[in-house]
Amino acid sequence: MNRLTIRILKSSALALALGTASFGAFAGGEGALYGPQAPKGSAFVRAYNAGSSELNVAVGNATLNDVSPLGSSDFKFLPAGSYTAKVGSQNLPVKLDPDAYYTLVSQPGGQPRLVPEPPFKNKQKALVRVQNLSGQALTLKTADGKTDVVANVAPQSHGDREINPVKVNLALYDGAKKVSDLKPVTLERGEVVCLYVTGEGGKLNPVWVKRPVKVD
Repeated sequence: MNRLTIRILKSSALALALGTASFGAFAGGEGALYGPQAPKGSAFVRAYNAGSSELNVAVGNATLNDVSPLGSSDFKFLPAGSYTAKVGSQNLPVKLDPDAYYTLVSQPGGQPRLVPEPPFKNKQKALVRVQNLSGQALTLKTADGKTDVVANVAPQSHGDREINPVKVNLALYDGAKKVSDLKPVTLERGEVVCLYVTGEGGKLNPVWVKRPVKVD
């Protein structure tokens, strides 16, 4: 076997190996990149910590540890069903439906809440969601107050608005009264960005909640 033949065989073997590796990567899909995929019919849950100290949450086989103050975890999946969620030192009975998303919210001085998060499937736009856990109706507007973004969100409910990807400055209003200016937020395609509003009266605490950025 001459040197030319050997080089050709080695090149063919390398091409075959690369082809096999590429096929494996595509065949694995996102599971190959981000870990095991959720079985069909799973429920998804994350934690939002509205308190001032780190929070640990456990529900079924999902653990969400060291959630920073005014921060959130990413979603974890678990079988749908009924559980007792442990949110810090408090317990909360919860029922999780299949293919549904939820946020477990820890509120200072109050009971934890299980908040449904309707899924968003538009990959071309972003979704702004206001989760109003306060006792008053609120409106999300542009920072100058001239344009409603998510209007008249009733107490203990949520409101949504699909918008084009953009970096924006927004503010929270109670009628014509500005409650709070908000930190600038960048909205990406296919992303849900939630404004969680906790507290009551003159002590409302609005915080943007996004999925944490994955770090390799």
